[in-house]
Amino acid sequence: MVMQAILHNCCGMDVHKDSVVACILKTRGPIETSRKREVVDKEIRVFGTFPDDLAQLRAWLESEGCHHVAMESTGVYCAHRQCV
Repeated sequence: MVMQAILHNCCGMDVHKDSVVACILKTRGPIETSRKREVVDKEIRVFGTFPDDLAQLRAWLESEGCHHVAMESTGVYCAHRQCV
């Protein structure tokens, strides 16, 4: 079974005390194969956790047209991420 993309542009974030690792996945549409898999572009960037760093993260997400984000954090590090 092959999973089909629901969101064609999204970001996953792993939040740490001193950094945020963000990965944007973008599909380029289906390619013709027997399984009809979609081609996915992946870009990973690491940002700091200071306000200027989070502003850069937000600017990157906006420039990529990414409006859907899933976050993972173990602890209270995610408390101020809502400002992004």
